[in-house]
Amino acid sequence: MSAPAADTLERLADLLVGFGANVQPGQIVAVSSEIGKEPLTRAIAASAYRRGARFVDVVYADAHVRRARLEHGSDEALATVPSWFGERLLALGEQRSARIALTGPVEPHLLEDLDPERVGSDKSAALREAGQVVNQRTTNWTIGPCPTPGWAALVHPELEPDAALAKLWEEIVYVCRLDEPDPVAAWRERMATLSGAAERLNAAHFDALHFEGPGTDLTVGLLPSSTFISAAFETVDGIAHAPNLPSEEVFTTPDPERTEGVVRSTKPLLIGGATVEGLRVRFEGGRAVEIDADHGAGTLRSMTQHDDGGARLGEVALVDREGRIGPLGTVFYDTLLDENAASHVALGRGFDFAVGEQDLARVNDSLIHIDFMIGGDDVDVTGVTAAGERVPLLRGGSWQL
Repeated sequence: MSAPAADTLERLADLLVGFGANVQPGQIVAVSSEIGKEPLTRAIAASAYRRGARFVDVVYADAHVRRARLEHGSDEALATVPSWFGERLLALGEQRSARIALTGPVEPHLLEDLDPERVGSDKSAALREAGQVVNQRTTNWTIGPCPTPGWAALVHPELEPDAALAKLWEEIVYVCRLDEPDPVAAWRERMATLSGAAERLNAAHFDALHFEGPGTDLTVGLLPSSTFISAAFETVDGIAHAPNLPSEEVFTTPDPERTEGVVRSTKPLLIGGATVEGLRVRFEGGRAVEIDADHGAGTLRSMTQHDDGGARLGEVALVDREGRIGPLGTVFYDTLLDENAASHVALGRGFDFAVGEQDLARVNDSLIHIDFMIGGDDVDVTGVTAAGERVPLLRGGSWQL
């Protein structure tokens, strides 16, 4: 299979380490990867050590081991999560470590023949401590894409394997702005634009957002202190970092009890190793009371039943057409990329740092956080004030505010 040039791997690794996670001298760096992503993982380790990391701890997941658990493990096994999974995350936070995770499926069809509800019932990746560490802002972290032959074949099935992988790498270089002479400067400029959009949204003090499009008539209520932010974060100790690379969104935490209506997902969703296509969700009183799809609905339904907050929203995000992902028209089957191509919502855990102290108790709590895309050029987004005034926000994917 075609592999990227060594300098491409190094540039992506340096972007994730230096700008994304912003690894500091003396930090421990935890890297979450998969078997099949070794070249970029090793480049990340080398980049982190060049920046002065004290220790790089890589954890590789194996999709085939997970399949064995799903295929042969008992129901008790699927509900078992060793205590040290969460304890490791909390320790990383306590020791003010950096975290880097790589996305993109290695073998996207591996679980297709298994019971989708059983796939969704696996709790091994649902760690409450993950949300705790994010909300406490104790680690500087980022998530970035890692092309693999399996992922490339899924995204570009019309191409021969080598050409598909080369095409996917070309797209990742573009959406990560690695084609720019100074990718970090390019990202800082884009983040400033997104922060400006967030400031305009916050100045309007909207009570709700209304999404209207084919199969969609959805109102998402906001909390009084819901604050739109871009993915330009800072730890409690003042370390700036970019949690998602690429990132083209502004987002906030909604009121988990005030989502009403129906919504159609505008892109497929790959969750837990299963593909959900043609997703349709109906909300009443903030809860997803109906979850249907052309394919894979059982997996999502099962995941939302992990706890009471799994069927409520923890995030609503707006994405315009000025980013680099949406205009490509590529369906990446990877949430990191697809959620930054279109406006989206997320079932499950909300973000404490996107609301004021007075609303912390109302933020949705859950083991899961599952984004699905609901925006597009044919989906209008309107801001609604407490007085009922309607203000156009996105039309044809372009900002109106």
